[in-house]
Amino acid sequence: MKIKNYDALTAVGDISSRELVLGIANEALQQVDSYRRIRDLMRIDGDVLHVGARSWDLGQKRNVYLIGAGKACNSMAMAVDHALGDRLTRGIAIVKIAEPDDHYHRTEVYVGGHPLPDAAGHRATLRILAMIDSAGPEDLFIAVVSGGSSALLNAPIAPITVEDEAVATEVLLTSGLGIYEVNAVRRHISRTNGGRLAQRIAAQGAELITIGISDAVGKPPTADVTQPDPAYSSTPFGPDATTLDDARAAIDGHGLRSRLPETVTRFLDEAGASDETPKAFPDNTYFLINTLPDLAEAALDAARSRGIDAHLLTTYLEGESRDAGTFMASLAHEIQATGRPFVAPCIVVSAGETTTHIRPATTITGHGGPSQELTVGFALASAGIPGACMYSMDSEGTDGTSPAAGGITDSTSLRRAIEAGVDLREHLRGHASFEALSAIDDVVLSGNTGTNLCDLNILFVPDRQQQIAVQENA
Repeated sequence: MKIKNYDALTAVGDISSRELVLGIANEALQQVDSYRRIRDLMRIDGDVLHVGARSWDLGQKRNVYLIGAGKACNSMAMAVDHALGDRLTRGIAIVKIAEPDDHYHRTEVYVGGHPLPDAAGHRATLRILAMIDSAGPEDLFIAVVSGGSSALLNAPIAPITVEDEAVATEVLLTSGLGIYEVNAVRRHISRTNGGRLAQRIAAQGAELITIGISDAVGKPPTADVTQPDPAYSSTPFGPDATTLDDARAAIDGHGLRSRLPETVTRFLDEAGASDETPKAFPDNTYFLINTLPDLAEAALDAARSRGIDAHLLTTYLEGESRDAGTFMASLAHEIQATGRPFVAPCIVVSAGETTTHIRPATTITGHGGPSQELTVGFALASAGIPGACMYSMDSEGTDGTSPAAGGITDSTSLRRAIEAGVDLREHLRGHASFEALSAIDDVVLSGNTGTNLCDLNILFVPDRQQQIAVQENA
């Protein structure tokens, strides 16, 4: 089970609705698990390494190195480590959470800071830089990367310090910027991100294979993952689509100069052409094994296999999380009342990356994250929709500042919160959705899931009359 507290979640509320939604979510997460994907993609026959449709003669290589970073990197690095076995010279991976059941043969695993870079991630990054600098033209690097690498792999350009980078990251993430704008700044103040690691590997004359998961909103679903992806971009190992001008515009457009460290703004003001991130790596080989729409498609498959109508609303869901939850409740109302735009009973799947705008004057009273705030927003507006159930999770297993993956609320959540003395609106104002959901057993716990594809949202809307009859007979 990917969802660790399934039994607790299905012991309260609209139980049949919760069982359906959680079963769909669990199966979808299993389908996109990166360990299985990579082991299916990679194998060794004698001296030949096969990755998808491509092959490499390891007899011609002196060393084979593994570099990993990201929130799904546990499973990704483990898959490569296991596939290569004794063929791997050395591996270094930086993860968000080290799971006790993970095991590696020749890979060192370090825990770094996320969403804010920290000193531990910086020390591990310096080890990676030293490993790259020791390489030569007869060496092969295999990189595995997923979302979160920008914080976990951190080596800011001097005189910017790790502390400066952490402050800048927090300002960027809490000021309402889009992720493209956030990344434009982060990549240009880093020695590792925005293709800088690939640039460093190329300078040593070594070869690079990258296996990636993309959590970018707007990417199309993966097609044939056995074929290299010619359009692969961003991450520490791929060409960067953002520019210095994008970074400057993000700062000025949102009035952030006074809130960012002076070292950051001064560097960006003075940076020239030589400070631009690399835009192409024609000699590298890139495989993309999952994109954000893949998880939504997996959820649709899981729902339809259960004989229920399932619809994809969007894979571009963005905006304020609590407002997205209110919208989902409005959609459920419309479906039950009019049969528009879908006929109940049905599943409505969406994916994307909603955000929580934490204003400077906000008093934070607890913990939480966008997915949890979305489900609290749904709970406040769904009491009059019998059986309606909303599940939202950050697919990598940790949502915001909490240890939770997300939340699941239904038409009984508001009543149960009131009975427990929990003011959901007050908790939203204090960005304490984790505490609110925990108090009514509506918080979802998973740990590392093996993927990182932003947020998965599953809405179940039962037929109103059927649901009322079920409740009356219960």
